[in-house]
Amino acid sequence: MHEPAFELHNGQFVAHAESPDRLASMQAALGPAIPVADHGMEPILAVHDAGYVAFLQRAFQDWKASERPGNAIPYTFPIRRRRPLDLSRIDAELGQYSFDCGTPIAEHTWQAAYWGAQCALSGLAEIMATKSKAFALARPPGHHSGADYFGGYCYLNNAAIAAEAALSQGASKVAILDVDYHHGNGTQDIFYERGDVLTVSLHADPKTDYPYYWGHADETGTGKGVGTNVNLPLPRGTVWQTYRPALGRAIDTVAAFKPDIVIVPFGADTFAEDPISHFQMTTDEFALIGSAIDQLDVPILITMEGGYAVEALGANVASFQSGFST
Repeated sequence: MHEPAFELHNGQFVAHAESPDRLASMQAALGPAIPVADHGMEPILAVHDAGYVAFLQRAFQDWKASERPGNAIPYTFPIRRRRPLDLSRIDAELGQYSFDCGTPIAEHTWQAAYWGAQCALSGLAEIMATKSKAFALARPPGHHSGADYFGGYCYLNNAAIAAEAALSQGASKVAILDVDYHHGNGTQDIFYERGDVLTVSLHADPKTDYPYYWGHADETGTGKGVGTNVNLPLPRGTVWQTYRPALGRAIDTVAAFKPDIVIVPFGADTFAEDPISHFQMTTDEFALIGSAIDQLDVPILITMEGGYAVEALGANVASFQSGFST
């Protein structure tokens, strides 16, 4: 149901890359799924600011009430995170809660984001019960969304919501291993001062790629979180032979943390033919990524993130999934 009409990309409005066709491609390759259960608002509000969540719920209606056509899209932003609390115009609120012009809010965005979070929570319930693995095939993605902001096609941070829920259900430590092309900036922000959640991200160097302002190697956490945020940026053009040692470092870092659960925000946008990314993974190499991660001897929850080469997306996700034992 989440189907924004356009986004601002390279100086022009283009068809929105995060389309329902992505899900159709993945479903066709993966087959039937376990139904998603409704775990309610409490796990979402344990991660996201209540005012921000309320905004997401009403944003499209407020946009239409202001007699504006199309999707709600921000176009002005408060510099240096200046956040006045007395805003009432929808245009100002969009800029208050967003960090880019590529993430419109359409008529059913809230419903889709809500059920995407429930998908991740349902996957968590599965691995808590079976001590095995689950794949949360959610869209829109989530790892760019912070506690009180959206961007990068993301509105609610599915991986973070699942991690916080795991801790509330008895896990003592959770590791998040992000293997999307782009840095999971929202996840980093949410847990940056926490010692009970390790965030490790293997991604394109933010000196050249989105989201630019997060994801650098010197960002290692603060307070209780010192040392529990690890960024491994890689250059454009990275191939498997270069990616594999970095992935090994990421996996070793996770293993040393000794988490009870590992959550893997997975993006197939590291694919060589992805239209908005610049790594060179092949379809067969996604299985190698999955197999390497599978060596971690703990329950694993995968949350679906990016991947925009729609025709190949299903095969790429199926290949990644095939690297995991049942």
